Amino acid sequence: MKKIIIVLAALIAILLSSSLYTVNETQVAIKLRLGEIVSIEEDSGLKFKMPFVNNVVFFDNRIQTLDSASESFLTVEKKNVMVDSYVKWRIVDTEKFYISTGGTMASANIRLAQNNQDALRSEFSKRTIKEVVSDQREAIMASVKSKLKAIAEEEYGIEVIDVRIKRIELSQEVRNSVYRRMDAERKALANKYRSEGAEEAERIQAFADKERTIILANAYRDSEKIRGEGDAISASNYAKAYNQDADFYSFYRALESYKKSFNDQGDVLVLNPDTKFFRYFNPSD
Repeated sequence: MKKIIIVLAALIAILLSSSLYTVNETQVAIKLRLGEIVSIEEDSGLKFKMPFVNNVVFFDNRIQTLDSASESFLTVEKKNVMVDSYVKWRIVDTEKFYISTGGTMASANIRLAQNNQDALRSEFSKRTIKEVVSDQREAIMASVKSKLKAIAEEEYGIEVIDVRIKRIELSQEVRNSVYRRMDAERKALANKYRSEGAEEAERIQAFADKERTIILANAYRDSEKIRGEGDAISASNYAKAYNQDADFYSFYRALESYKKSFNDQGDVLVLNPDTKFFRYFNPSD
């Protein structure tokens, strides 16, 4: 009798363990009967099921991250760019999710990744490299999120929370093309500045030459004026001296002539001693 009680207690324990299951706060559970959905358990706690009739599938209702692999897309210029992106999503319709994906996260990620790539490819094909890299990056992400959100909710029971582009990398061919274009632009800009600088230098040089000519002309004019004034004063002084003592003035002028004539020791003059040039050396005069 005791053995029978022990066996019955064991059977009851097995039945109870097979009949009870727990849904955590981070989970949603679907109760199935022979493959058909019986109920969806969204509230956490201890739940009951029929042993050997019902089975339970659990899903994580937290936000999931789909980190897509790098994918190559063509821009409107037919240039390849490598794009890394990720999608934040979570299950909002458990029944639709189970039916559409078979209840596996892997299947959901594969389908969502394909839709994400299709949306990105469509957006990149309408824009230039400059637009996708800088100007319209935010617009691309917003458009992809909108498209992906509509598809995911309708087909998979998934809410797309966010779509982000992590990195856009140009292919080697495009990088070389961009480098050549930037190099040409920088050289053109440098040549422009050199040309403008040379033009400005010539203008400054011409202005300086003009100013130099004007300054020299004014200086020569002033010097000639001063020289003329000096000569006039000198002539006036000579005239006054001549008027005061004509003989002394003639003697002084003769001395000046001697001084200029015999300025160098090698100077030799062959003249008649009776000439007027030597009149002050001739006592008889």
